[in-house]
Amino acid sequence: MSLTNCRRMEAVLSVAFALCFFITSGVHADSLTVLQSPDFVSFQKGDWPISGEKIPDLVALTMGFSVKEDLAWPGLKAGPLFQRPRANVLVVVRGVDSLDMPNSVASYPLENPVPFTLDSVAETVHSLFAEDTPVVLQLAPSEERLYMLGKANAVFEDLPVTLQQIRARLSQDGSVLASLPLNSLSRNAEADLLFLSEVQVLHDITALLQRHKHLAKDHSPDLYSLELSGLEELSRVYGQDSPQYRDATAILATVLQKFGEDVYGLYGNSTVVEVVTVKTFQAPLTRKSRSILESKQISNPGSPYNLAYKYNFQYAVIFNIVLWLMIALALAVIVTSYNLWNMDPGYDSIIYRMTNQKIRMD
Repeated sequence: MSLTNCRRMEAVLSVAFALCFFITSGVHADSLTVLQSPDFVSFQKGDWPISGEKIPDLVALTMGFSVKEDLAWPGLKAGPLFQRPRANVLVVVRGVDSLDMPNSVASYPLENPVPFTLDSVAETVHSLFAEDTPVVLQLAPSEERLYMLGKANAVFEDLPVTLQQIRARLSQDGSVLASLPLNSLSRNAEADLLFLSEVQVLHDITALLQRHKHLAKDHSPDLYSLELSGLEELSRVYGQDSPQYRDATAILATVLQKFGEDVYGLYGNSTVVEVVTVKTFQAPLTRKSRSILESKQISNPGSPYNLAYKYNFQYAVIFNIVLWLMIALALAVIVTSYNLWNMDPGYDSIIYRMTNQKIRMD
């Protein structure tokens, strides 16, 4: 082979490798973006990918909780043992691989974008801080799925949760329609209204938190998990190259940036705010449906048998009360039965004693 042919082959291989790298990068374009983080929760800047199934473990570690398996990911640096953020807010955006948020702390590529939930983190928060009633809010407006626990039932009782309620909220005073540059978005199209409804929910959550600023002063950490799929619906209806999709993407990036800053300020600069952008999940997520405004305890997601909690903090007290009361009742029944069995009706019973005297008198 001549020198010219070798150089041509080298050039072809270089182009091929570059093309493969571009295609691979395009496949794994989903991202995890950290919008806000306190100083004691240190995220290292870099291109370290993280798997979607490890997101709940990452959230647990940022809140100072332990996980079953160590997270071998260099993006999160170990922090102090006696400091934890007051809240963690995770927003999952479906239908887009990344959002332009230049003021973010760090951004990482997301591998294996499988569906995930923060039920395990919510269970940990509830079990460790049950007496303090922390705020646990999990919300997906497009699916009308809402789960609240602790103080969230009182704080967010006025939050519109169904699509009909949210759309009615868009026509009221203080609606986001008066402040957003809609451009190509329409107030009458179903897909556009779904997206605007999710933006309205973000605005209302911030407004309710501003009304209840005492939440940031307690000792229990709060957990927020929001799932937005308005961009996914716009992409399906109009396409990714449509002006509606581009305008909605720009609006959502701006709204999320402001949402993170507002929540971060309300909690005294002690909040971790993450945004996960996923084009499409690799597998459908099967979840047990919950009723709106449900306040029951969540089941144990770590158990394959759907077992409840082993005990709460009052278990020992209740157990001792029931145990010794049963023992006392059992001893009382035994003593009473023994005395009745060995009783002489003629001497021990007043009824038979009076009858015998009457018979003798007769």
